[in-house]
Amino acid sequence: MKFFVKPTLVAVAVMAMMGCQEETTAKAVTLETEDQKQAYALGASIGSYMNNNLTEQEKFGIVLDKDLLMAGFTESLNGKAQIEKEEIQKLLMALDQKVNEKKQEQTAIATEKNIADGVAFLAENAKVEGVQTTESGLQYQVLTAAEGAKPMASDTVKVHYKGTLTDGTTFDSSYDRGEPIEFPLNRVIKGWTEGVQLMNVGSKYKFVIPSDLAYGPSGTGPIPGNATLVFEVELLEIIAAAAPKAEAEAAK
Repeated sequence: MKFFVKPTLVAVAVMAMMGCQEETTAKAVTLETEDQKQAYALGASIGSYMNNNLTEQEKFGIVLDKDLLMAGFTESLNGKAQIEKEEIQKLLMALDQKVNEKKQEQTAIATEKNIADGVAFLAENAKVEGVQTTESGLQYQVLTAAEGAKPMASDTVKVHYKGTLTDGTTFDSSYDRGEPIEFPLNRVIKGWTEGVQLMNVGSKYKFVIPSDLAYGPSGTGPIPGNATLVFEVELLEIIAAAAPKAEAEAAK
């Protein structure tokens, strides 16, 4: 979640102290005037940011000593900080770097696992009756056959779809949103561009798309790096391109 205040590294450390004060101080607050509410809202915004920040650090095995956090806050508030500003900045930058390194390590491990899991999933899925594998490695299965036209890569199509990870987790679904989506077929992931061209209007296919035909090592949003993706796609319509003005006039 994004807030309108994004503290600097130094301010983040200070706000962490304020969050820790709640455990040791039961001071009642008054929220009657607009100024009081605004002051509280500012603190709540920064406090929420810090809570998310500290929770994120703990995921990577970095746990800060809250007693020392409180000591740093109270001593600096009274002008008795034991560390100079320049050193504080260096220490906080080092902390930020350590978090990033831990994050990169875990991401690398996870993406390597996704590659292995994807290979295994594709191998098992290839054994399912009716599953076909194209030269690129894309797997497809006809769930509902139809006799409609097939689109070309340059066409715009209207589809309903559901996308899941290999563990069954849904990351996107036009069905859940209650409306289909339209898109140019040559402006989506390679697996979709290739796969939807195999479909007839009115048909429904299941695709298993290797990561190199999807979002690759970087992933996107809820899709992790090197993830093999599973889609159920229903081709509803091929959207005809609007005729150029000159052609339209000639037709008249």
